Amino acid sequence: MLRLSGSLILALGLTVGLVGCGKNNSSGESVKLQGAGASFPALLYNQWFKDYKAANPNVTVDYQSTGSGAGVKAVTDGTVDFGASDAAMSKDEISKVERGVVLLPMTAGKVVLAFNLEGIKDLKLSREAYSNIFLGKISKWNDPAIAKTNPGVNLPDKAINVVVRSDSSGTSYVFSQHLSAINPEFKKSPGTNKSPNWPVGIKSKGNEGVTASLKTTPGSIGYIEYGYAKSTEMPMAALENKEGQFVAPTIASGQAALATATLPDDLIAWIPDPSGKDSYPIVTFTWLIVYKKYDDAKKLDAIKQVVGYCLDKGQATSESLGYIPLPPATVEKAKAALANLGK
Repeated sequence: MLRLSGSLILALGLTVGLVGCGKNNSSGESVKLQGAGASFPALLYNQWFKDYKAANPNVTVDYQSTGSGAGVKAVTDGTVDFGASDAAMSKDEISKVERGVVLLPMTAGKVVLAFNLEGIKDLKLSREAYSNIFLGKISKWNDPAIAKTNPGVNLPDKAINVVVRSDSSGTSYVFSQHLSAINPEFKKSPGTNKSPNWPVGIKSKGNEGVTASLKTTPGSIGYIEYGYAKSTEMPMAALENKEGQFVAPTIASGQAALATATLPDDLIAWIPDPSGKDSYPIVTFTWLIVYKKYDDAKKLDAIKQVVGYCLDKGQATSESLGYIPLPPATVEKAKAALANLGK
């Protein structure tokens, strides 16, 4: 299990050169793949690469957790061999890439509301409460909207220190998309965005940075990927879902939400407010962005081998780090798209 020190290292932007997943490339020559983007799946991506290092020493993957917006930009600018984003790519963004791109769902995860309240580990937040916290309309922990769903909990008469992302972020996109789906005022402003104009909040870079800020800021609450909260033992709120049930973020509740999604041919699907009494309300796929064409045949072969492993054996690692393994049908669609690269 990763601890805070590992997250802080990621937050400082240190890049770890790790060996890629997949069988050795057919030429047997050394190949280095450069990737950048989403921090949401970074814990899992780096674990996948590390796990396959000993068996595949000739393919090195250098993945930098820079945020989804930066990952999309790097792909557009052609400065990486692959990118990663939780916000996928828009049709307009895709049209700007001359070589073409394919977005491959690699895993799925939950955006959680982690908090730092002395003496309190269990907290239930209604849709009204958590959406209005991030609108700045609820600013005290003992606000009636919070108190009414937490009877018997000694909520302090203290300010809520909200922590949000400072960078262009797929996690922000997914969270703001959900808030827009459940709160008409939020939908009007700030709305769904990779860089929302939050009306309140301390800003930190990456899931790693938000996690570090939460750990060191009493009275704080912020949105992060489940694995970061799990690995640093941050308490997470149970959230009210579409059916009015308060659901804790677990693998089972995430899978229940994921089961409501239908993946189209372009492999991009959103679940802004899943139905079902057992569904956790904020769940998303996250995508690897690869080019349709590679000038270097060795890199194309390596990409196929690396990504193929992660879609196959790598899925067994997902749950241990708090991610949701992809449904078999999703894996098969992604493998089919991967096989067509370069054709």
